Amino acid sequence: MSHQPILLVEDNPDDEALTRRAFKQNNILNPVIVAHDGVEALDFLFGTGKSQGRDVSVQPQVILLDLKLPKLDGLEVLKRLRKDPRTQCLPVVILTSSKEDQDLIQSYHNGANSYIRKPVDFSEFIEAVRQLGLYWLVLNEAPPLRMTCSK
Repeated sequence: MSHQPILLVEDNPDDEALTRRAFKQNNILNPVIVAHDGVEALDFLFGTGKSQGRDVSVQPQVILLDLKLPKLDGLEVLKRLRKDPRTQCLPVVILTSSKEDQDLIQSYHNGANSYIRKPVDFSEFIEAVRQLGLYWLVLNEAPPLRMTCSK
């Protein structure tokens, strides 16, 4: 059984390592592609820049998007994903340490599917990733790859 990748958009190496460790402990076997800033994430998704020539018909099953990113912040990445028919249906989970209510409101306003504040405690984080994996990778039914979400 092949697993669609997970796109983790995270600039903090410690949070990246923690997330990978949590995936491993929860037996989440999907390949994890990491983008370290917003531009890198968009390049991967649209097959531009460093990802020129990538087969863009293979898209992530879920995008875990941090908000506070270099070059292009998470909210701007989200806006661009939702404006493009190729990516507007991709599930996007905001995974952030931001405690700002405005970030939460803006995330949903711009089309986030879920908003999770990163727990500081590792055991809580492991449990959050377990539940995230169970829902987004097992239970959730994503639209067919060629389908757009246009109204």
